Amino acid sequence: MTVQDIRSFNRFYTNVIGALDYGRRLCAPYTLTESRVLYELARAPRTDAADLRAQLHLDAGYLTRILNRFEEDGLVERGPSETDPRRRSVTLTTPGREAAALLDERARASVGAMLDTVRAEDRPRLAEAMRTVRTILGDGRAPLLQDVVLREPAPGDLGWIVQRNAALYAAEYGFDADYEGLVARIVADYADAHDPRRERTWIADLDGRPVGCVMCVRDAPGTARLRLLLVEPDARGLGIGDRLVGTLVDFAREAGYREVVLWTNDVLTAARRIYRRNGFALVAEKPHRSFGRDLTGQDWRLDLHATPGGRRGVAGGGAG
Repeated sequence: MTVQDIRSFNRFYTNVIGALDYGRRLCAPYTLTESRVLYELARAPRTDAADLRAQLHLDAGYLTRILNRFEEDGLVERGPSETDPRRRSVTLTTPGREAAALLDERARASVGAMLDTVRAEDRPRLAEAMRTVRTILGDGRAPLLQDVVLREPAPGDLGWIVQRNAALYAAEYGFDADYEGLVARIVADYADAHDPRRERTWIADLDGRPVGCVMCVRDAPGTARLRLLLVEPDARGLGIGDRLVGTLVDFAREAGYREVVLWTNDVLTAARRIYRRNGFALVAEKPHRSFGRDLTGQDWRLDLHATPGGRRGVAGGGAG
C-alpha cells in the first residue's frame, strides 16, 4: 500500500460520488454541507450545536450561518441545552423533518440505482470491504445511537427477523422451535398482506447490517400491536430498543390509533424496562407453558391519547 494507491482510490470514489449528483438534484435547494447537517439532525432528535460541529468537523461560524438559514426557513428550533444552559440545543421542526426525509429518500433512490448495477453475489463483498475501510481508517470510537439508521425491510430482512429471533431466544432464554414457528407465522402474515399506511416494520441498521427490528400491525379498530422487538447483543446499550419503540409509538399516533398493545413474558426484563420508559403499563399477567418453558405472559398497553409525542436499549421483546 502506497500513498499513490490511496490517492488513486480517492479520485475513483470521488467520481462515484459525483455520479450520484449530490450537489444538484439530490440536495437542492441545499448545499451538500447543509444536507449533511439536516441528516445529522434527523438522526438525533435533539443535539447540541457544539456536538454537531464536532461530528461534522465544521467551522463554528459556518455552522452558525447554516443554522441561521434553517431557522429562517422554519426547519429548526434552537434553545438552551437541557443538560448545560451554556450550550445551545438544535431540534428539527416538522417541516425540517419533512425536508430531511425528502433528502434521505432522494439519496436512497440514487444509491439504490447504483447498487442495481452491482451483481447480487458481489454485494456482500462490497459491504464487507466498506466496513473494513471504516474500521481501519475510522476514529476508533465505539458506535453511537446516531450511527444507527431505522429503515424499511430490504429483501431478505424479513427472513433475518425470523432467524435472529429463533437463534437469540434459544440461546438466551432456552425457547424451543415452537417460538420460531410463531415468529415465522407473524412475519408471513405481515408479508402476505399489510396496509403500509397503518402497519410497518423497522430495521435498525448499523454500518450496513441489521442489528434490531420491531413491527407495528393492526390488532383491532383503533388498536395497534407492537411485535418482535429485538436488538442484537453486540448493539445493546446504545438505546436502539428505545428508539425502535419510540418510532413505532409516533407512527401509531400519526396513523390514528388510540392505543398500542403488546404481549411479552416476565423473563424479558430488559424489554419490559423499555416498554415502561416509553409509557406502557402492565395490565394483565397469566402463567402459561410455551416454547418449552414455564412462563408468565404479560399484556402491556399504551394509551396514545394520554401520552405526549416524542418519547425517545437493549434486548428482545418477545413475539408481542
